Amino acid sequence: MQYIINQNRRASFNIAMDEWLLTHLKPEAPVFSLWQNQNAVIVGKHQNTYEEVNEAVVKEKQIEVVRRVTGGGAVYHDLGNLNFTFIIPVSHPEAVDWKVFVQPVVSALHKLGIPVEITGRNDLVLDGKKISGNAQRYQDGYLMHHGTLLFDVAVDTMVRVLNVSDEKFISKAVKSVKSRVGSIKSYAPELTIEAFQEALTTELSRQGADQAIRLTGQQLEQIKTLEQEKFATWHWNYGESPVFNYHAHEKFAGGILDIKAEIIQGKIEQIHFGGDFLDVTDIEHLIPQFIGRTFEEATIRDILVANQDKKYFGTISTEEVLSLMS
Repeated sequence: MQYIINQNRRASFNIAMDEWLLTHLKPEAPVFSLWQNQNAVIVGKHQNTYEEVNEAVVKEKQIEVVRRVTGGGAVYHDLGNLNFTFIIPVSHPEAVDWKVFVQPVVSALHKLGIPVEITGRNDLVLDGKKISGNAQRYQDGYLMHHGTLLFDVAVDTMVRVLNVSDEKFISKAVKSVKSRVGSIKSYAPELTIEAFQEALTTELSRQGADQAIRLTGQQLEQIKTLEQEKFATWHWNYGESPVFNYHAHEKFAGGILDIKAEIIQGKIEQIHFGGDFLDVTDIEHLIPQFIGRTFEEATIRDILVANQDKKYFGTISTEEVLSLMS
């Protein structure tokens, strides 16, 4: 695969680049990029930032907080973490299967002697411990698949900033996370993250046979504009939560789904879908179909069934969504 070189370490720029690549690059064949962030928390598209992030630690450690355009949960990034992004031509959302699209990373890691396995709904594990989480977004014939690779992340900081607010629980939480989260460095102690990135690039580019794509100055300016107007703003990353008078919450095999709605005279005036579910098509496109409709099972079922092939709720089924709205 051809690849894009990205040496920027600012999270708001890098998340903006992911969206720009999805909406503007339009490659004829899959491309990839490997990149890193300085200390940052990357929040899932549908999450409440205030509930996910310990603001005291954000200020103490000068951690950047950025909301991405894909679903899933909040993750911590530092320079001990290597991130990957694939932009892949895909004909239809029904063709999206994250296990298929993460396979190039798995194959490359295997060739480097790192025996990762695919498990769960969006994880890679090494010796039974999670070393990667993944998320996707499909739009206009292209899939963006991105994920993390935990090379040697600062687990103590990760635990503290992902909303463990009571210091007396920190030590216990760190031990718990360390028992579940692995690191590539511990498996290959002589390997540096720079060498790891170089080796992974070589494997994914067919031993260097596929060359780098160099973005033009104009393209980079477009990404910077997107960063400044969206991903570096308080409105996008935190925003204001609307007031709702209906609330349902459930954890399914496909993730957590949180539904809040304002119902006036039996009709839906506002609705919000939150949680860590891995939607493939942006859930925001579905919301207008609910506004002004009656809040009753038959109406809601019709909307969900008509849109189920777009995987707005990832692997959470139509019946599971309906169970929270009827």
